[in-house]
Amino acid sequence: FFTMLYPFVKRKNHFIQSIHLKCSADRACGVENRLEAKEVGVCLGRVPDPTPLLMLGLPKGSLEESTKNLFAKAGWKITTSSRSYKPSIDDPELDGRFIRAQEVSRYVEHGFFDCGLTGYDWIKENESDVVEVCDLIYSKASVQKSRWVLCVPENSTIKSAEDLAGKRVATELVNTVKRYFADKKIDVEIEFSWGATEIKVPDLVDAIVDITETGSSLRANKLRIVDTLLYTNTKLIANKASWANPAKRKKIETIAMLLIGALEAQSKVGLKMNAPKASLEKIIHVVPSLRNPTISPLSSPEWVALETIIDESVVREIIPQLKALGAEGIVEYPLNKVVY
Repeated sequence: FFTMLYPFVKRKNHFIQSIHLKCSADRACGVENRLEAKEVGVCLGRVPDPTPLLMLGLPKGSLEESTKNLFAKAGWKITTSSRSYKPSIDDPELDGRFIRAQEVSRYVEHGFFDCGLTGYDWIKENESDVVEVCDLIYSKASVQKSRWVLCVPENSTIKSAEDLAGKRVATELVNTVKRYFADKKIDVEIEFSWGATEIKVPDLVDAIVDITETGSSLRANKLRIVDTLLYTNTKLIANKASWANPAKRKKIETIAMLLIGALEAQSKVGLKMNAPKASLEKIIHVVPSLRNPTISPLSSPEWVALETIIDESVVREIIPQLKALGAEGIVEYPLNKVVY
């Protein structure tokens, strides 16, 4: 502690005989260099940052960039330095850490994270007891579910899982694969793969279980799928105690709603135009809107403004039809969120 005595000051007829500035590093709130100006109980100082409501577990690695992009469309800006695992989030109620997706469900279950994003495969692999809040079907390469598949070389004589009895299988998803073969009562040796699993057959192992989205990597390595063990996609999960907390649950549900809305918007666009009333029924029939399109009057009684949301994939076919029916000022625009 140190104390400094300031000179006698007269300000607005109010005499302040002394102001004591005290600096303490061991306040219970943990705020460093707190300055306290004290004059008969008046305290001036920096207010400590509020404790975040939620701690998020975010996937490090292949899903990191797509996850940050998804949160950005949902309304949260997440920034990180190149070697940092602690992101900056523009919401004082949120804090988070980037860790491997394989570990997120365990730390959510244990309570370090209130909620997090990870794959359904890792929830099952870790046998994590968590709340599965919602599905978020996205990845680094597509917006479809991935699957864990049992693979052998194209020229292998193995045609079914039963043909692998007494043989060796490599995978990263060890517990799930063990349960798969145990359920079929097939005795196989399962070994953990640290990566590059596709290149291990046939020289090192007889078969592998690996994840695929499009199958292109399997084809490139001349592998044939024997069976599918598990379909998986990203999920938002929550710790059970956090889910039971009304304030935390409300925030988690808000995050879920906006993330789903951002994913829904990825394949859709907004479309607006001016349309002649004489062709309105035909135009409405052409436009496949999510709901009934919004129709507003214009200054001319013969025209209306029409606005709707449609799948982006059909716009190129619809705009020429709308033009042929007399629509004008047709505008297509992107969407960030579509909340039903």
